[in-house]
Amino acid sequence: MLSAPIDLQLVRQLFSRPEKISPSDFLRREIAGRMREKLELVKIQPIRVLDAGCGAGADLPELQRMYPDTQVVGLDAALPMLTQIQQQEHAAMSAVGRLLAKWTPAALRSEQGATLLCGDFASVPLAPQSVDLIWSNLALHWHPQPDLIFAEWRRILRTEGLLMFSCFGPDTLIELREAFAQVDATPHVLPFVDMHDFGDMLVNAGFATPVMDMEKITLTYQDPHKLLADVRALGGNPLSTRRQGLSGKNAYRALLAAIERQRAADGRIKLTFEVVYGHAFRPVSRTTAAGESIVRFDLPKKRD
Repeated sequence: MLSAPIDLQLVRQLFSRPEKISPSDFLRREIAGRMREKLELVKIQPIRVLDAGCGAGADLPELQRMYPDTQVVGLDAALPMLTQIQQQEHAAMSAVGRLLAKWTPAALRSEQGATLLCGDFASVPLAPQSVDLIWSNLALHWHPQPDLIFAEWRRILRTEGLLMFSCFGPDTLIELREAFAQVDATPHVLPFVDMHDFGDMLVNAGFATPVMDMEKITLTYQDPHKLLADVRALGGNPLSTRRQGLSGKNAYRALLAAIERQRAADGRIKLTFEVVYGHAFRPVSRTTAAGESIVRFDLPKKRD
């Protein structure tokens, strides 16, 4: 199921400059904090955690803090993001720190280096049923086939393992979408997937009783240039149907004018983000790998 004509190679290119993406990290950190609040309500003691779409790695130490004895694995399609994580870890680890890390038990360390993997979400280089928790923050909407991702994530999750993710929904950047529509007919904003469609995909992939939730976060701006800069920092436009920029200065001025017309009575310009949250468990299998049904029953208790 194709959610949008997203060019995966272009996505990798857009995220190959971490310094261009970092100005929008405030939004990812806010949503990650809300995800952690939801995760803390789930009683789980994972052995291995996968951060799918780890980016520059801000969630990795937080996951390690929540589960000190857990192996944390970071996966991202953009190699420069993973390189930045390694550089940051090396810079933070002084000679004394490296010595302490060598002799201090893992449970007492403030940080541990995560295992890093570069690859596609829909083809994860991990063995079947090798992960207890998959965490994915604002990454799923960058892939054109989320149904394939869910099937792959179910493959690597252990029985009763947990998937928890966030992504953007259809009302995200609706104001910008409307402004662009006054300039040309070319798509400049992703057509984000509805949360109910994600729920159906999870069921079809074999997840049990998925729980979907949504909330809207509204940012306000005084300067339309800052608004557009933040949108570019989120990742830009990876659609294969995109136009290579606007058609000259006149089109850009028309876009700014369209955004200006959205300015509210308080003088601020709104920008909406519909944030979709989902979580689901991998259930106990009802069929074997050969397709044979598995029937489970408990023997009756012996009477005294």
